[in-house]
Amino acid sequence: MDFHVITLFPEMFMALEAGLIGRAQASGLITVRTHNLREYGLGNHHQVDDTPYGGGSGMVMRPEPLAAAIDEVMAHHPELLRILMSPQGEIIDQAVVRELAQNAPGLLLIAGRYEGIDARVLSMVDREISIGDYVLSGGELPAMVVIEAVARLLPGVLGNPESLAEESFGLSGMLEYPHFTRPEEFRGMRVPEVLLSGDHRRIRAWRESEARKRTTQRRPHLLSSPGKL
Repeated sequence: MDFHVITLFPEMFMALEAGLIGRAQASGLITVRTHNLREYGLGNHHQVDDTPYGGGSGMVMRPEPLAAAIDEVMAHHPELLRILMSPQGEIIDQAVVRELAQNAPGLLLIAGRYEGIDARVLSMVDREISIGDYVLSGGELPAMVVIEAVARLLPGVLGNPESLAEESFGLSGMLEYPHFTRPEEFRGMRVPEVLLSGDHRRIRAWRESEARKRTTQRRPHLLSSPGKL
């Protein structure tokens, strides 16, 4: 899958050259390409923002540079789904991530800055997505969150695809059960005996029980989904 990002800070996305996403890029499973919005800015100073009509604090991103950048990318990649990273968008969850991974041929992620973008640009995007009810300085980090969340669901990206079924928000829809590794005892705390038993049926039952318990305590709304009760 191809990921394109319109941003004022393309250097931030160098972080995606490391770890799982870096390996996925190196192996050709995904591509991540940034487009510097400043190159589409107006005048000698490549202006991308201005004061808001009606007054108020802060600056607003002008529509012309954003529209020009979107038009340029879409002219070469018309298949991309255009997503504006916005605190006012739908909050992303694993269901949205799965939908994007399965149905979107590629993503164009637009990272805003300042107080926001001129509302007329909204007519040029397909979706607005938020990573939570809080405000960041810009949409770059949320865009990286979307890239990693979607990319890891693509075929071949994870070394062990079976882990997708067991992790939090996987096929069960619940939070994942607790994990333990060596040593058997650490600071007076022992690994649950069932995990040392070798009885795989008991281990599966324990893990399912612990997943349900953890979900009940921390995300009870997940258990209200069909098939979870």
